[in-house]
Amino acid sequence: MSTPDTKRLKTNDDAPYELVYWPGIPGRGELIRLLFEEAGVPYNDTAKTAGSKAVPTVLGYMSPDNTGDATNPPVFAPPVLKHGDLILNQTPNILLYLAPKLGLAPTEGDAVFHLNGIVLTILDGFVGEVHETHHPIATSLAYEDQKPEAKKRSERFVNERLPKYLGYVQRVFDAKTSGHGPWLYGDKLSYADLVLFQCIDGTQYAFPKAVGRLRESGKYGSVFKLYDAVKERPNVKEYLGSDRRSAYADGIWRHYPELDQE
Repeated sequence: MSTPDTKRLKTNDDAPYELVYWPGIPGRGELIRLLFEEAGVPYNDTAKTAGSKAVPTVLGYMSPDNTGDATNPPVFAPPVLKHGDLILNQTPNILLYLAPKLGLAPTEGDAVFHLNGIVLTILDGFVGEVHETHHPIATSLAYEDQKPEAKKRSERFVNERLPKYLGYVQRVFDAKTSGHGPWLYGDKLSYADLVLFQCIDGTQYAFPKAVGRLRESGKYGSVFKLYDAVKERPNVKEYLGSDRRSAYADGIWRHYPELDQE
């Protein structure tokens, strides 16, 4: 008789990948798409392929009536990754699962956890904190209902938190573990580099003046050198110019000129 642990480990590596995410915005789903695109691995993206059923598909996973199945617990929110019988959610969890399979992270050793730690910190600063600049009180409230608070939060983010996180990433580049190339860890492109690219790209869209000033300061040269290097990788460059790449809209990375302040 199979034990619960055996069931959890049973996956089908030959099965197609399916990404379930909101249509019309890059959001957290973009962090996962970039791995597939860089690796040249086919995937089904319900945001692009499900048509009018894209939103109902997402809501079906989030429904209070969805209690999972015999081997998968219910998920809280997208992105959701389906791979064979396996269903995963939480962006860093999906990245940790995918990256070794796509050749974008080692399968064992200390580097697995070092990369995960770097990625988690990047997501904290350039996803979580960026989202809170325009929704500092509650996600259930519209931006217009919390504009004064958003302006205060953005001022702190631009002047304190953004330089702090950029400074941390620069220290990662300056560390011996970064190696000699433009990459964050170990002389080889990894999923951490793709995550950083997307986070810088989104934050630059939201705060073009602030990010421009910080880039021009010269303090974070390696950060922006990596951004430029990833942007020119053949598979990434082709993807960015395709209709598979969603334009920024009312997602995590939003541009409100009044928040992009000195």
